[in-house]
Amino acid sequence: MLGNLKRILAVGMGSLLLAACQVIPGGDAGVPDRGGPAPSGPSAPSDTVLPTDEGRHRVALLVPLSGDNAEVGQSIANATTMALLDTGADNLRITTYDTTGGPGAAASRAIADGNRLILGPLQRDNVGAVLAQARPADVPLITFSNDTTVARPDVFVMGHIPEQSVERTIEYAIDQGANRFAILAPRGDYGNRTTAAAEETIGARGGTVVDVQRYDRGNTSIISAADRLTTAGGFDTVLIADSARLATMAATRLKDAGDALPSILGTELWSRQDELLQSAAMRGAWFSAVPDDRYRQFAQSYQARFGEQPYRIATLGYDAVLLTLRLTRDWTPGTDLPESLLLDDGGFLGLDGPIRFRSNGIGERTMEVRQVGNGAFTVIDPAPTGF
Repeated sequence: MLGNLKRILAVGMGSLLLAACQVIPGGDAGVPDRGGPAPSGPSAPSDTVLPTDEGRHRVALLVPLSGDNAEVGQSIANATTMALLDTGADNLRITTYDTTGGPGAAASRAIADGNRLILGPLQRDNVGAVLAQARPADVPLITFSNDTTVARPDVFVMGHIPEQSVERTIEYAIDQGANRFAILAPRGDYGNRTTAAAEETIGARGGTVVDVQRYDRGNTSIISAADRLTTAGGFDTVLIADSARLATMAATRLKDAGDALPSILGTELWSRQDELLQSAAMRGAWFSAVPDDRYRQFAQSYQARFGEQPYRIATLGYDAVLLTLRLTRDWTPGTDLPESLLLDDGGFLGLDGPIRFRSNGIGERTMEVRQVGNGAFTVIDPAPTGF
């Protein structure tokens, strides 16, 4: 499958398909989703909204187009348009529905319009409402969330998963001789997930977790937590599971500039965060993320088309279209999409590198290990090119 999608990525600009990218509000305006029972069955596609189109697959994109996350949602929507244009796909009709007024209402409208696959939603909190409408209609979801707890056999998680970044980095650190670890993580869901992933990986590799310090997210809290680690000591490596800004503040309390130890590790949150490069205490730190080479090319093309830089997450929209194109080879228009088509051990190749979905709905990615340097990031362990 990787070889097939490499050919898809190589296809040049095709005929303009902007007509295949409609935008429809998420159901009746002002009607919130109340999480009620799913309708007994979707109505036939509305001829007044979408024309009869028996030769193309109808796919719904559910993202916020208004409200606080409107810019992110629009960036993803723009990326799906780019993918259609770049591949010259003439067998897809992607219609965008705004989830801001209620994700359940948006999903209901999408299903009533005859869409047989949903790309989205963006936020994990919206998955339940969308699934309540989609599951009775046998319509699977490919969500842009990175939360593995929402994954199901019919909900496929496509986001960049923090646990996979942590596992990759710690595995690499142990291979380089790291053995005694401390963990610095915020209270809350992200800290819980990264801490659990770190402890599991370290234990499986025979390492030791010497200390775990949690804190409320804030400048003084992370500094106090770092000071507690330093006072206790006994570790050679520290995972800081937080943003580049807060991690930089903590690192200056954990080591002096120029010191080799303790080694500092981070997470996928550090990707493309140039402020890391300005801190002497961060030099030599490692973190893992999906490969960035294709993203840079994508960002240049996006800038030329839309006059602004995309959000990093926009690549998920582009890759979701590439994946859908792969599925159409074995999927007849107007019929239900068998979830089994999404399960391929070889995975498929997108802008963010290889990805494959497991039977539990979790997307598995290959990641590269990067090192923070003086003014530049260096890839010190490339991502595998396949599974």
